[in-house]
Amino acid sequence: MSLTLHFHPLSSFCWKALIALYENGVPFTPNLVNLGNPDERAAMVKLWGIGKFPVLQDGARGEVVPESSIIIEYLDRQYPAPAPLIPADPALALQARLRDRFYDLYVHLPMQKIIGDRLRPDGRQDPHGVEEARAQLRTSWSMIEQQMAHGGWAMGVDFSLADCAAAPSLFYGSMVVPFGETQANLRAYLERLKTRPSFARVLREAEPYFHMVPKER
Repeated sequence: MSLTLHFHPLSSFCWKALIALYENGVPFTPNLVNLGNPDERAAMVKLWGIGKFPVLQDGARGEVVPESSIIIEYLDRQYPAPAPLIPADPALALQARLRDRFYDLYVHLPMQKIIGDRLRPDGRQDPHGVEEARAQLRTSWSMIEQQMAHGGWAMGVDFSLADCAAAPSLFYGSMVVPFGETQANLRAYLERLKTRPSFARVLREAEPYFHMVPKER
């Protein structure tokens, strides 16, 4: 196998890349990285100076591809599948990328802010920042509720880059800021994502590690 994904099974951004790989069907080698291990961290920094996962390594082409959205774009271009994750129509592709950025910036990041704050030592928490993140998620939930009124996937009929971004961010985000009673479209969308074979597989593989997710104090 020429492709290796350097990842961690609890990382939401790694889930995004894994969903795309499973959707694509291209063979790859998963390499679980423990950033708490100095040697493994040093190897990641050598591979990608930022030292964060996911990183896709393509031995056949001599390419190192960081960042989940770029990994998905790379797969679509270099290992095209029958059902691409980036729409062929330029206008739809632009909308898919916009939804991808929306989920990364306004769901993924505030969710990580809340969960990351739980790992801070006593006296070093950021309650103001956490409340800002919660407010952002509540705003995002309202927007997604309207976007998903049509049912289906983020871009309509076809599963896309936007859904790869939505699945992990909504899964973890709903744990820290539960959906409201009136957000039935949002709740139904997450349930559809959880039954999608690619994401269901990601969840099964992550299940042994769920006890490591930090709980609210």
